[in-house]
Amino acid sequence: MNVTVDISNDCGQHWVPSQQQCEQWLNCGLEAAGHGEQCSISVSFIDSAASRALNNDYRGNDKPTNVLSFPADFPVQLRDQVETFPLGDIVICAAIVELEAKAQSKELLAHWMHLTVHGLFHLLGYQHDDDTNATEMEKLEINTLERLGISNPYLLV
Repeated sequence: MNVTVDISNDCGQHWVPSQQQCEQWLNCGLEAAGHGEQCSISVSFIDSAASRALNNDYRGNDKPTNVLSFPADFPVQLRDQVETFPLGDIVICAAIVELEAKAQSKELLAHWMHLTVHGLFHLLGYQHDDDTNATEMEKLEINTLERLGISNPYLLV
């Protein structure tokens, strides 16, 4: 196992994945990206109001969103001094995940997997800000999800 996951659940009565599930998905994504270093990730499940506030504060979008990623600003020179390198925080809004899964006719668990690994790849520096970057990131997501037994989520949209 390459990743240690710290879970925070502040989204009320919505179903959220377990720590074990998140670790499995994130480890699969790390493997697909060729990242073998021991690392830690904080995963927070939040409600729509908190998602809206974060999305507005950090991205200038005054609406809730499915997933936000906040890479850790950890000094590279300190990597050798820690057992697990902190990659950052993934913040997921359970209510939005549920709405999107229903609207897109996707299985809820599959959509959770996709958004969790999507958040991971942002922590690793991948972006979808242009066609080339989006294609690279989507290939990693598709590969990871296939390893987890989930079909290409971009074909279902």
